[in-house]
Amino acid sequence: MIPTGLNAGTWNLDASHSEVGFTVRHAGISKVRGNFDKVSAVLEVGESLAGSKISATIDSSSFNSNDANRDAHVKGPDFFDAEQFPELTFTATNVEGSGESYKLTGDLTIKGTTRPVTLDVEFNGVAVDPFGATRAGFSATTSISRKEFGLTWNAALETGGVLVGDKVTINVDAAFVAA
Repeated sequence: MIPTGLNAGTWNLDASHSEVGFTVRHAGISKVRGNFDKVSAVLEVGESLAGSKISATIDSSSFNSNDANRDAHVKGPDFFDAEQFPELTFTATNVEGSGESYKLTGDLTIKGTTRPVTLDVEFNGVAVDPFGATRAGFSATTSISRKEFGLTWNAALETGGVLVGDKVTINVDAAFVAA
């Protein structure tokens, strides 16, 4: 069942009120966080969940961890290779759930490798803003193995272990506006 207030039709991502972020373990002792500054997405709400779909595109060169040296390295050939692979994409293949909790499964493509992922999604509701726009909010999270997407660069640590963890947690806070 479609969430209450989420009317059928096209909803466009409001990028200025949304964030696609990540967390990855660094040196086995801390976490590095960051986000992508350029994201677009379209949510097509059908009459049912089965008739609904979402697709998103992320500009890989918009990677931002607030460290210019790290950002340049991650955008380079060792990780995203943003010059050769300018976009990361997600296309939903299935959604199920009800109320406020959903499972969104889709194909995530990073650096030319596509793998299925499932996001735990929380529907945060619908509101009409002071300017008359109808907005819908969602939060989502998933974890991926970066190695499964060909992001295998690493460096060994003197004390054992590696510099960059394999598990990457992806967090999405998205606001969509009805078209």
